[in-house]
Amino acid sequence: MPTDLALTADAVRLGRVAADKADAIDQCGALLVELGSVEPGYVAAMHEREASVPTFVGEGVAIPHGTDAGRALVKETALAVLQFPDGVDWDGPTVYVAIGIAASGEEHLGVLSSLAGVLTDPEKAARLRSAATPDEVIDLLGPGRSG
Repeated sequence: MPTDLALTADAVRLGRVAADKADAIDQCGALLVELGSVEPGYVAAMHEREASVPTFVGEGVAIPHGTDAGRALVKETALAVLQFPDGVDWDGPTVYVAIGIAASGEEHLGVLSSLAGVLTDPEKAARLRSAATPDEVIDLLGPGRSG
């Protein structure tokens, strides 16, 4: 399998609203299902992961993903990027961008590396939170990109 994971515009949803953290995770999971990347049961594995290991990573970003057991429900590695301009209470911190991850192997590490680069740069993190187009998100998070 390739180590680079292409992030495409159909996997980016901007201007979303979520009632709470569970709703935001449901929306991430539903998009991964819609993309054909996971079986519907993966959404429950995302909630299980969140209950045991919170996925807030800083700068208004969370990376909900499934449990190790949930990897069996992954058809293909993919990301789902959802932006919540009004924010979502993530049991304390406020999340403005939730990046749902479906991975059965290590293919997502390039994207996480790019995300780490964004999160350590407050200006790039602000651009991610306020992105107006999917292309802006892709430019920031695409593997090997530095924004």
